[in-house]
Amino acid sequence: MDQRSDMMKAIPAGIKAVYGVEMYVQGVLDHTVLHLIKVRASLINGCGFCIDMHTTDALKEGETTQRLFGLAAWREVSFYDETERAALALTDAVTKLGEHGVPDDVWADTVKHFGEEGAVNVVLAIGTINLWNRLAISTRAQPPVA
Repeated sequence: MDQRSDMMKAIPAGIKAVYGVEMYVQGVLDHTVLHLIKVRASLINGCGFCIDMHTTDALKEGETTQRLFGLAAWREVSFYDETERAALALTDAVTKLGEHGVPDDVWADTVKHFGEEGAVNVVLAIGTINLWNRLAISTRAQPPVA
């Protein structure tokens, strides 16, 4: 599959703006949780470019292959603590945003573990990776071949 467009060449100011939000969430969220959010949303969306990038980054920062592979069925395995599970449940709800939005119990659990400000930061991180996924999928961004 050929890449349709190079985002940085086509809209450098737009990509720089999205990157600014990316830098914000990297500064306020635990990197382990952030990696899990990015990989889980990218799996749901089927973004090969982002799956490759974020699993590679997570492994470099010490994440395990077991936990990364487990994200495909995170509810069924015990690899994640309660805080990570809250972030993953919110990731699923926001990424698959249905007719009724985010369920109250998912939101309440996220606030329980992250506080109100932290919960909104988690939503911002989820929204950001979903935007990156949509940009990469639409332009057919290709991961480097190892």
